[in-house]
Amino acid sequence: MKGPLFYSKILLFGEYGIIKDSKGLSIPYNFYNGALKSDGNESAEAKKSNKNLERFVSYLEDLQTEQPNLVAFDMEALRRDVAGGMYFDSSIPQGYGVGSSGALVAAIYDKYAQNKITVLENLTREKLLQLKSIFGQMESFFHGKSSGLDPLNSYLSIPILINSKDNIEATGIPTQSAQGKGAVFLLDSGIVGETAPMVNIFMENLKDQGFRAMLKNQFIKYTDACVENFLGGDLKSLFSNTKKLSKVVLNNFKPMIPEAFHGIWQKGIDTNDYYLKLCGSGGGGYILGFTEDLEKAKASLKDYKLEVVYQF
Repeated sequence: MKGPLFYSKILLFGEYGIIKDSKGLSIPYNFYNGALKSDGNESAEAKKSNKNLERFVSYLEDLQTEQPNLVAFDMEALRRDVAGGMYFDSSIPQGYGVGSSGALVAAIYDKYAQNKITVLENLTREKLLQLKSIFGQMESFFHGKSSGLDPLNSYLSIPILINSKDNIEATGIPTQSAQGKGAVFLLDSGIVGETAPMVNIFMENLKDQGFRAMLKNQFIKYTDACVENFLGGDLKSLFSNTKKLSKVVLNNFKPMIPEAFHGIWQKGIDTNDYYLKLCGSGGGGYILGFTEDLEKAKASLKDYKLEVVYQF
C-alpha cells in the first residue's frame, strides 16, 4: 500500500520576514517527494520513520484532545497503520530547508483527517487560513513553532503568496523558459541545518532595537519588493532588489550562513554573477541563488553543485 506523493517546497522569498509580517512566496519543488507506505519494509530507515510516526501519533492525540475544534483524525486507523509498520518514504533531504516535515504532515492530514478541506474545492482565504492553522499546529511537533506554510504548499502543490499572517492566497507565477538565461538555483552547503536553533537566534536578535529597525526598513522592504518584482515579471528590478537583500542578509544574518560560504556570498555581490540568500532558516542545508546568467554563475561557482529550480 502506497499513498499519494507530496512534494518538497521552496520559499523563494520571506524566510524570517514572514514571522514579522513581510510578504512571502512559496513554490512546490517537484524534484523531491515523499509518500506514506505500508509494504513490510524492514530497512533501518523505514523503522526509524515508523518510530517517528509513533511519537507523532501521540502528539496528534493530545492535539485533538486539547483543540477539538481544530481538526479530527481517524485515530483508530492511524494507530493501526503505524502499529502495522507504516512509514514515510521520502527523497526530501532533512534539514535542508525544502520542507521534509511539511510533506509528512500533508500526507497524514490527507489520509486521516476527517472532514478535510481538499484541493478540489473553492479555496477561499478562510479555508487557506484554516488549513495553515491546522498544519502549523501539526508541524510544531517537529520544529517547536511552525507557520504551517510548508505543509500547506506540499498539500496543495500550488504557489502560495503570503501577503501577511492573515492574508494568503494561491497565485500563479511567470511561466518558466527552458531557454532563459536567468535562473533560481540551489547550492548544497553539505551541512544539515536545524530550524529550531536558528529561529531562537532570530528571536533573541529581535530584542535588539537596531535589529528590528533593519528588519523593517531593509529586510522586509526588499523582500516585499522581490515578491512583487517576481510575480510581475520585472526581472531588472528583481535582480536589483535581490542584490540588496543578499547584502542585508550577509551583514545581519551571519550565524545563519555557514562560515565556508561567507566568501562566495560576498563574491556574488561584488561580481554580480549571482546573488545568494537563505533557503528556509539557514544554518546549513541549501542556499538559494539568483542569477541573470546561469552559465556565468556556473563558471563562477564551478567548485559547487548547482541545482536549477526555475529558469526565466
